[in-house]
Amino acid sequence: MLENLTAQPQDKILMLIEMFKADPRADKIDLGVGVYKNADGVTPVMHAIKTAEAQLWREETTKSYTGLAGDPGFSDAMRDLILGESVDAARVAAAATPGGTGAVRQALELIKFHTPDATIWLSNPTWPNHPSIVRHLGLNMAEYRYFDSESRGVDFDGMMADLARVKAGDVVLLHGCCHNPTGANLTLPEWQIVADHLVAIGAMPMIDIAYQGFGDGLAQDAAGTRLIAKCCPETLIAASCSKNFGIYRERTGLLMAVSPTIAAKPTVQGTLNHLNRQNFSFPPDHGARLVTMILTDKDLRADWQAELKSMRDGMIHLREQLARELRQRTGSDRFGFIAQHRGMFSRLGATPEQVELLRKDHGIYMVGDSRMNIAGLNATTVPILAQAIADVGV
Repeated sequence: MLENLTAQPQDKILMLIEMFKADPRADKIDLGVGVYKNADGVTPVMHAIKTAEAQLWREETTKSYTGLAGDPGFSDAMRDLILGESVDAARVAAAATPGGTGAVRQALELIKFHTPDATIWLSNPTWPNHPSIVRHLGLNMAEYRYFDSESRGVDFDGMMADLARVKAGDVVLLHGCCHNPTGANLTLPEWQIVADHLVAIGAMPMIDIAYQGFGDGLAQDAAGTRLIAKCCPETLIAASCSKNFGIYRERTGLLMAVSPTIAAKPTVQGTLNHLNRQNFSFPPDHGARLVTMILTDKDLRADWQAELKSMRDGMIHLREQLARELRQRTGSDRFGFIAQHRGMFSRLGATPEQVELLRKDHGIYMVGDSRMNIAGLNATTVPILAQAIADVGV
């Protein structure tokens, strides 16, 4: 059997990582990989995480399993962080997962388990793993317009025109904040229009929130998710702790399902438990334990929020610097969108040929669709990138 397997297509971002490693140029710049880096090019362990780990090492007495849904304290802390008081906690079922990707996968497994004929509507563009998992599970898939290639903002009219084709029972996947790969986000009034539309047609929202705190602030970045959960009778929310807690390798995520009623929650919770059991049995706990400790301890939380704000402010400053440098070099304000976008990513608007020239002639690596990771820059490399963009005529 194994000799009959066919090779799977290589992940473009992973290929880009290998190409970057093999490039001997000392002045190369990696804007492809989707992880946060500080000015020294390092993905740091946050101070609050180190403190919590030291405390956990002293106090932990067992490595036994927690439960099929993970530790309830983690679910409670994350629910409060993301949803606040927007919905009754008694309606929210939750299960810990291996990372945000695991939460997305389990959400789609839940849809397939309950409504296999549903169509999953994805933004165009979206994170490449979204359509990959949908296809892998054999679910129906459609796209709605999202990004305006001229303004580099949200094509909201096109988005709503496409969502007019969504049917009752379909699922619309939305990015909670810091849209990947574009960095362009819905305004709160636009979130309200989307919510009203989904309620009117009987479709279910699914929100992937992987960058809370990387945009404008913890509460601000959760505002759209909270509005959707408050307005819609049912909502699926896939959350990641990789970025805002810097624990990528700990694979810490959570799937929340806002049930239509309190009475429905036990059945929903039982289904989440069942799906975890079929997939990986018990979820990992180390990262989840650290997150719980930080969110429930006043001093640790204050430390974490201060460092997260520093990371967020740093990315905003890099955006502003890059927009300014590009204005100086091109004599145009057409790159002003970079300062308006939020999160780690922006889509530059370069052609694949221009992206290749940036790599070949300037040692600048970004994804072929011109998604660039702002966190891969620092104050020194921003002018280098701006000059390269001007040189290739983006």
